[in-house]
Amino acid sequence: MRTSKVLAKIRDGRCARVVALGHYLPFYIRYAAHHGFDAIWLDLEHRAMEGREVQSLLAMCHQFDIDAMVRAPTTERTLLYRYLEDGAAGLLMPLVADAAEARHIAQAVKFPPIGNRGLDGAGLDADFALGGGDFTEDANGETFVFAQIETAQALANAEAIAAVEGIDGLFIGPADLGLRLGLVDGSPSLQEATAHIADVARDHGKAWGIAGGGPAEWKTYRQMGAQMLIGAGDFALTGVLAAAQKNFDEVFGE
Repeated sequence: MRTSKVLAKIRDGRCARVVALGHYLPFYIRYAAHHGFDAIWLDLEHRAMEGREVQSLLAMCHQFDIDAMVRAPTTERTLLYRYLEDGAAGLLMPLVADAAEARHIAQAVKFPPIGNRGLDGAGLDADFALGGGDFTEDANGETFVFAQIETAQALANAEAIAAVEGIDGLFIGPADLGLRLGLVDGSPSLQEATAHIADVARDHGKAWGIAGGGPAEWKTYRQMGAQMLIGAGDFALTGVLAAAQKNFDEVFGE
């Protein structure tokens, strides 16, 4: 079974470099792998792709040896572990509210004795039944689940979520969490919430990550122990067009 680059970085005490993708852009995977990213964050929560498109992108991630981390649009158990069968290295689960939801997810995508994932063994993750070794043990050890902390309820339940076996990390969605904390008087600031999640993850031996920011923020997050940071996304391609527009305006005197 393919070895996860994200988990290898985490186990080595390092930080995984991740880039987001929300559209069917096969070339983007090759570019991300070429530039040393460890994972593609495939966002299926906010973007729509056909099933075969998703399978194609997951296969390309295998081809170019980069992890695919799917932000899933569902918690239905068979749909979740099919992403893994189709080649995803991990799942990023949005809006996880409490330990019961985290436990449901872990049960769906981890094989016994951790969870209750159904066994096929003929998907891309198992090299279409040509792979050797102990597949279920390898799958449990080389796939990961990050639970997104995006609500005040999840923040309050962070300790319990982190304690769930099969949850490998916590991931802060700063936009959603900041929005919701700002609606309730007396809530901690986003910075205070981030520090709390960092402490919870450390205390439970779990990784944590966060979206957004740039070099200055990333340095701070790394000092706080973050092991997954998002470096860019396909929407950043607008910068290429903006630069070309500026160049044309200069050439044409406009």
